[in-house]
Amino acid sequence: MKVLILGSGGREHALAWAVKRSERVTEVVCAPGNGGIGQVARCVPVDLKSVESMVRLALAEKPGLTIVGPELPLALGIVDALQEHGLRVFGPTKAAAILESSKAFAKRFLQRHNIPTAQYAVCTTAAELEKVIEGFHPPIVVKADGLAAGKGVIICPSRAIALEAAHDLFSGKLLGEAVFQVVIEEFLTGDELSFLCLSDGKDVAALALAQDHKRIGEGDTGPNTGGMGVYSTDELVDAGMKEWILRHIAEPTIKGMAEEGATFKGVLYVGLMMTPRGPQVLEFNVRFGDPETQAILVRLESDLVEALEACIDGRLAETPLEWSAGAAACVVASSVGYPGSYETGFPIYGLSAAAEVPGVQVFHSGSTQVGGHLRTAGGRVLGVTAVGASLEEALGRAYQAMAEIHFDGMYYRRDIGHRALRRKI
Repeated sequence: MKVLILGSGGREHALAWAVKRSERVTEVVCAPGNGGIGQVARCVPVDLKSVESMVRLALAEKPGLTIVGPELPLALGIVDALQEHGLRVFGPTKAAAILESSKAFAKRFLQRHNIPTAQYAVCTTAAELEKVIEGFHPPIVVKADGLAAGKGVIICPSRAIALEAAHDLFSGKLLGEAVFQVVIEEFLTGDELSFLCLSDGKDVAALALAQDHKRIGEGDTGPNTGGMGVYSTDELVDAGMKEWILRHIAEPTIKGMAEEGATFKGVLYVGLMMTPRGPQVLEFNVRFGDPETQAILVRLESDLVEALEACIDGRLAETPLEWSAGAAACVVASSVGYPGSYETGFPIYGLSAAAEVPGVQVFHSGSTQVGGHLRTAGGRVLGVTAVGASLEEALGRAYQAMAEIHFDGMYYRRDIGHRALRRKI
């Protein structure tokens, strides 16, 4: 089987690496891919903002399976378009992808189906906003309704700052284009948890649990990023809590989408806050997370392709997932200045030495091949990922490998997993 993966980041590199391990796969094609992905797959150009471009590529390649990585192609309806041409594709339809493409829809959906989430209000005008915001106590969370590439969530320490942030979203000042709905939410405290699961439209199978680190600075300080590191271990929550989340959040979401005429097949990523009043849904994503995928897939022992095809065919209940014990950790090396402005084009050194550390896989998020040498080509450049018998061992291996790597302006957090390690002391 030939497998086509759409996307260009660390998530797609991890998917290509996992797919290539399947005995059924003869070739992996990634579009557009990156320098590191080119070492495990054939990379071809495509415009991920154009359904026509992606369909044209898929019809030319004739893959047995297409896997959609990023959220934008899903929101544009690439799954529907490929299905119309008789191609097998893993991912939700445009109608189901609204769980991520509209935060207002997601909040109203959660309320309709009695799934726990923060108190909220959806505003469409500045006048409505000023009235609503009086009912929220600072800090206040302000969210753009649509896809905002990780830049649409602002945590505001006062009502005045929340009003300013919301006005900047309405005007287009903050994101470069105006939004038409703004979600105001209560601020929740606790530990965040990334709960990813596969669904075939009726059944749900949980993936290994993970915890992301969104802030750029150590000690969880500074602005939010796409993710600076993540770890995965079965010790994140006990078996009883994992089952509760599956039964009371993930399954009702899949059932609710089917009842509303938008059957969900694909990956449901539930971003949770583990609060004193129990798990609360922060957001939904409708695809694999990044860098969660890197830490999750290195723990997967069963065939990923079999699992994804089971979702397409409605036989997930007959396809068990098998996971390694222990833990995995992924530490992201970024360009200095990220998530703001940064320079690219610097040579990357030490990748061979890093790969020799036991249990390590180096996934590329933003790299390119120039004259036979890998160079930086993004804000997040590498995801140095390792498995171990314990979280301490996995982190130790990841940081040992990171010490072998260098490029000008390289930055990474040295405290990934600090919350879990602190709880053990």
